[in-house]
Amino acid sequence: MSLEDKVKATAKNLEGKAQEALGKVTGDPEDQAKGKAKQAESQVRHATEDVKDEVKKAID
Repeated sequence: MSLEDKVKATAKNLEGKAQEALGKVTGDPEDQAKGKAKQAESQVRHATEDVKDEVKKAID
């Protein structure tokens, strides 16, 4: 996983956590759901990049 991809995925995760927390504070279930979705997207990005790393290692 490139450093840039890691930073983007981590930023997306933090953005999602902040949005989820804001939704909890304001009582907005839509913000909570969107925040959780962003966190899930971040996890998928990390998993995808981990697979790419493993494939690259296997090829090398």
